[in-house]
Amino acid sequence: MKDEDNSPLIGVVGPCGSGKSTLINELEKRGYRCRHIAQEHSYVKHMWQIISKPDLLIFLDCSFENSTSRRKLNWVPADHEEQQRRLSHARAHADLIIDTNLFNSDEVLAHALTYLQDKLS
Repeated sequence: MKDEDNSPLIGVVGPCGSGKSTLINELEKRGYRCRHIAQEHSYVKHMWQIISKPDLLIFLDCSFENSTSRRKLNWVPADHEEQQRRLSHARAHADLIIDTNLFNSDEVLAHALTYLQDKLS
């Protein structure tokens, strides 16, 4: 990883409840510079490129069932589908996609760290 002033900016994006805050917190503890990208709330499909300008983009995917149970959301499936639609551009351009339905937070972190260590070394 580069020194602090030149370290790459890692954007983390995904639907509500996918684990963005958890992953960012753990990556920052390890010295990575991260940005939480709230693309799921924007109608501008490429907002993540305009505002955050990350060097690398990690997309965390999550099902409707897991999103609503993790965040105690009072949603209907259409709400989650809308977030997925708003996230489609970021997903298509992501450097890494992790399906958080399949892994716990430690495993998600391990996947991200492996990718970042390989990519940035």
